[in-house]
Amino acid sequence: GRPELLSEVEIQENLKDVPLWRQSENAIVREFIAPDFVSAMGFVNAVAIIAEAMDHHPDILIYGWNKIRITTSTHDRGGLTKLDFELAKKIDNLKFFK
Repeated sequence: GRPELLSEVEIQENLKDVPLWRQSENAIVREFIAPDFVSAMGFVNAVAIIAEAMDHHPDILIYGWNKIRITTSTHDRGGLTKLDFELAKKIDNLKFFK
């Protein structure tokens, strides 16, 4: 089954492992700036592959010509679970941009 919702204390502890992410209500969010449009699209595709493999799909907003906002929440639980933080770590490990 799907993991249980994290408590506020657990969320704060997990945020320490992904310091570039911020909590926004029942989700965590991170902004990325790519050097160019093609790199932004490559990054989005890399995130999509990770998300599909995890069966945990974030909201992805592409804006401007090189900016990406990733928002993750466990939709079927209505908040944050360990899956959100696992996905955030995997996205951070892409090290797509310097």
